[in-house]
Amino acid sequence: MRHPPRSVLLAVTGAVALVAAVTVPVVTAQGATPACTVEYSVTGQWDGGFQGAVTVTNNAAPVSGWSLGFDFAGGQQVTQGWNAKWSQSGTRVTATNESWNGSLATGASVSAGFIASWSGSNAVPTAFELNGTTCNAGAEPDPTDPTDPPDPGDGPVPALHVAGNKLVDADGMTRRLLGVNRSGGEFMCVQGHGIWDGPVDDAAIGAIADWNADTVRIPLNEECWLGLSHIKPEYGGTNYVDAVKDLVGRVKAHGMTPMLELHWSWGQYTGNSAGCSDVHATCQKPMPNMQYTPAFWTSVAGTFKDDPTVVFDLFNEPYPDRATSTTTQAWQCWRDGGTCPGIGYEVAGMQDLVDAVRDTGAGNPILLGGLAYSNDLSQWLTYRPTDPAGNLVAAWHVYNFNTCANESCWNSTLAPVADTVPLVAGEIGENTCAHSFVDRVMKWFDDRDLSYLGWTWNTWDCSSGPALIADYDGTPTPYGTGLRDHLRALD
Repeated sequence: MRHPPRSVLLAVTGAVALVAAVTVPVVTAQGATPACTVEYSVTGQWDGGFQGAVTVTNNAAPVSGWSLGFDFAGGQQVTQGWNAKWSQSGTRVTATNESWNGSLATGASVSAGFIASWSGSNAVPTAFELNGTTCNAGAEPDPTDPTDPPDPGDGPVPALHVAGNKLVDADGMTRRLLGVNRSGGEFMCVQGHGIWDGPVDDAAIGAIADWNADTVRIPLNEECWLGLSHIKPEYGGTNYVDAVKDLVGRVKAHGMTPMLELHWSWGQYTGNSAGCSDVHATCQKPMPNMQYTPAFWTSVAGTFKDDPTVVFDLFNEPYPDRATSTTTQAWQCWRDGGTCPGIGYEVAGMQDLVDAVRDTGAGNPILLGGLAYSNDLSQWLTYRPTDPAGNLVAAWHVYNFNTCANESCWNSTLAPVADTVPLVAGEIGENTCAHSFVDRVMKWFDDRDLSYLGWTWNTWDCSSGPALIADYDGTPTPYGTGLRDHLRALD
């Protein structure tokens, strides 16, 4: 779903949940200021892989270009990086500045991140050099680092997997995902205003559960998760990841399934139906990108792979069909990525993202939306990616203003998909401030024992959001009343 104007969002008040960063101590010589300091951290780790970050501070004369070198001692191998040109020869790792971040004034810092493989041990580098000068810094991993993946525990939230065309729990019982979207994590951080839009404390999440919801979809921003340089540090990287993990834990504590979804991503697109001209993740793009999206999902999946209660929704609303000349081109772009007609950046196809998740060892269910902002599933079965875990779910979005917004279309295009794989309507809504349309959607899905989630649990103007609530205590708007009363009436 596209978002209301920023002026509307700025009018929203409420507490923003911030989690303090885990800082790695810098070791300096007694009584001396080193020429440079380096902070090294592991921000996420999983079997065979991890995400790392370095922050370099230049304490000497200004430089117009920089190169950081260090050695891995545990057989680690850098596979991908950002905010620097990363390379590795043997154990030696080198990170060289990009064209836009080469100048480092005295006292200035620059941060860069990477994905790497590891086996046996993940020993922390002990020596760093900036332009050949030794930096007197070091880091040891914190054994109580809150970025460690959460344990699934023995709570009431089911570990789900696909069985035929149903989502089932460990006992084989069919489970429906019924609930709401909690927007905010996709836009607040990149706009420099915080991490969440409104409170996400225990009372606020309890209010969602009070509607008899069993699922909360959490839209995310890939640049904020990866902590890229243009994101305010207090809203990106470790702070953002920890805030997401905290919200996932709170959603689970109230007995609901957390669904993590990539909403806004990097990549400049100015073609048909462009949401913005910005290369950064400030709006919905037609497709994911190879620059950052696989790294994002590698990190997210690595963080939550040991928690089978978490569901992944790989990309909010693809619309390559607005850029390509033919529908076949659009579906090929959707699955295979690469160089897609009308899209100026290298596209990560859905197969690339499924592979990124599965390569971490994560077996969590994966949702995939189709074309036309996830409203078109007409060839989803033909082009669905290969999943070694057999845990793919079709995701569909519908609003009263979409093309496929009537029972005739649902019977002809959705029913065949739902007969083959689980079908989840990740977003349903209408911009009338009423609920007659979503009532029809819910009935169609109820009749087939399918899943749906309302957009959105935010206090926006229901005609421009649309918004389910008037306040975070859970008071519904006229539109939200339809979803609340319907969920409460279900068994």
